[in-house]
Amino acid sequence: MDQFDYIIIGAGSAGCVLADRLSADGRNKILVLEAGGSDNRFWIKVPLGYGMTFFDRRVNWAYETEPVAALDNRRIYWPRGKVVGGSSSINASVYMRGLPADYDDWQALGNTGWGWSDVLPYFRRSENFLAHPRADAGPLVISEIGAQAHPLKRYFFEAATELGLPQTDNMNRDPLPGSGANGDQPEGLGMYQINIKNGRRWSAADAFLRPALQRGNVELRTRALVSCILIKNGRAVGVAYRRDGREEKVFAKASVILSGGAVNSPQLLQLSGIGPAGLLKQHGIDVIIDNAAVGANLQDHLAMTYSYKANRPTLNNTLRPLFGKLKAGLTYLATRKGPLSISVNQCGGLIRSHRDAPRPDIQVYYNPVTYYGVGTGAKRHYEMDAFSGFILCFQPCRPTSAGHIRIRSADPTAAPVIEPNYLATEDDQAVAVAGGKFIRELEGSKAFQSLISEPIAPVLADKSDAAILADFRKGASTVYHPTSTCRMGKGIGDAVVDQQLRVFGVEGLRVVDASALPLVPSANTNAPTMMLAQKAADHILADAKAR
Repeated sequence: MDQFDYIIIGAGSAGCVLADRLSADGRNKILVLEAGGSDNRFWIKVPLGYGMTFFDRRVNWAYETEPVAALDNRRIYWPRGKVVGGSSSINASVYMRGLPADYDDWQALGNTGWGWSDVLPYFRRSENFLAHPRADAGPLVISEIGAQAHPLKRYFFEAATELGLPQTDNMNRDPLPGSGANGDQPEGLGMYQINIKNGRRWSAADAFLRPALQRGNVELRTRALVSCILIKNGRAVGVAYRRDGREEKVFAKASVILSGGAVNSPQLLQLSGIGPAGLLKQHGIDVIIDNAAVGANLQDHLAMTYSYKANRPTLNNTLRPLFGKLKAGLTYLATRKGPLSISVNQCGGLIRSHRDAPRPDIQVYYNPVTYYGVGTGAKRHYEMDAFSGFILCFQPCRPTSAGHIRIRSADPTAAPVIEPNYLATEDDQAVAVAGGKFIRELEGSKAFQSLISEPIAPVLADKSDAAILADFRKGASTVYHPTSTCRMGKGIGDAVVDQQLRVFGVEGLRVVDASALPLVPSANTNAPTMMLAQKAADHILADAKAR
């Protein structure tokens, strides 16, 4: 019988961390099942290459939502990593913990042990900030963009100084001694810190999974689509999966850990008989646990982008011409430097959209490039504009709207129904308007006015609140941060897992990924997801020790 101590479903950000931690002492035999293939691809390793993997179905689930009523009935494209490393292999590599208050909010919902002071050590366990070295640094390399950032950054910081906006040189700062439970807030505008090492993407697979695979007690099986969690007498005992056209089964002595992400984890629970009873019966699935929270409580960050023509050279001038592409490519191959070696997300931060906001409520991005989509289907991709251009973008930090994910059929290869229910509350609509006004204030600074030659529609100037909201409905899109579809909480109906990430009603089964976050954090979700996995590993290992 094909048997392991732990089966981890998904080699994404959380799954890679778990493989590392659970195999470290050499006692456990670990199997990692990944639906996608190898991450050994040029455009995955090149930091700027995520634009090339954005629509690539060889490494991307390429989901789409149902039409969203509040966004002019548009379907929103949802890229998710279907490859070793998961979305950490195809994202923009930005590393942000978020605000300390995010985690205190989790604790206030009843999730004891998940406040800021509780989770900070688990962030630190992974982190290796090259600019802030520590003796106990973790394996996850986090680099400063520094001198490699585009020269256009000076206009951003001149505008921030002109408008009296807070600035920070470290968006992931630790609490200062005596600063209280929330520590020194990482509020302000600055340079993003990124998961890049020596000019190459440093994904969760690089940091955690590859060292684990060298130990000999971890096995990785790729292109293995899990179709069902096997549950016997109220306990998860293994999984069934499809690989190379065959259905196979594998069994777990200790536990099955679901780390498929905010889309795939609720889908697989529902396929396995854990979810809303009516939905499961509709698709002919036997109900094991009736829990309406499975797939519910979906949260995500929406963002609105404003584009501008510039009177100074931008990345468009560097990378649009064929000669520029060749030069950048040769520079990268020879030195691992140049525009291909860093993320296009260079400047931004967490900021208050207006002076009376009680805490930062929007995240800002300033990128020295503009682009447009061309092609369809598998040939769809982005091209840079022929003119000099840049973007200013914002995302509301803490949406109050919630959607859901539901299986479309009992076929595990069928993409689930994704209904994000964006912009459903007045609070979310108000922050969308406030964010637009903030960008208008930023673009109106003397610094940016000296850079802008022409705004590109939609133009913010002189627009009413209603018109700003209408533009948001027409143009906003996801920034790929779905969470909370198997959220941590008090019990069945309210949540899917407890404070140790154990699935309610089923022994030997945990969900450890972004779907378990009780609320979406203020900023990017990759760092919080890895933190969650670090903390979950402690709970899993403590259970093993107690047996």
